[in-house]
Amino acid sequence: MKSTPPAGGDLPLEIDVVSVKGMLDAGDDFVLLDCRGEDEHQTASIDAAMLLPMQELPDRVGELESHRDRHIVVHCHHGGRSMRVTEWLRGNGFPRVQSMAGGIEEWSNQVDSGVPRY
Repeated sequence: MKSTPPAGGDLPLEIDVVSVKGMLDAGDDFVLLDCRGEDEHQTASIDAAMLLPMQELPDRVGELESHRDRHIVVHCHHGGRSMRVTEWLRGNGFPRVQSMAGGIEEWSNQVDSGVPRY
C-alpha cells in the first residue's frame, strides 16, 4: 500500500537516504529532484531522479508546476544545495518539499554502493 506523506507544514526540512529508498521501493507518489549540474548528474545519478540544476531553477520552475502539491525530495552532492533549493521552493509555494540529507554521497554510502562517489 502506498503511503502519503503528511501535509507540508508537518514535513521536516530533511529526509534521510534510507527513507527515500523505502519510498522508491514502495512506489510512493513523489518527485526525486536532482539539483546538481549536468556534469555531476552524468558522473553519478539515481535512476528515478529528474535533473533540474539549482542555477536554472528560477528560469525553469514552471517545469515543476504540475508537481506543486506533490511530495518533492531534492538531492545534490552532499546536501547543501538541496537544502537551499528546498527552502526556495517552499518559499515559492511548494509546501511538500524536503532535502535528502547527505545527498548522493550518502546514497552511495548507505543505499547503493554502485553509484560512483566523486
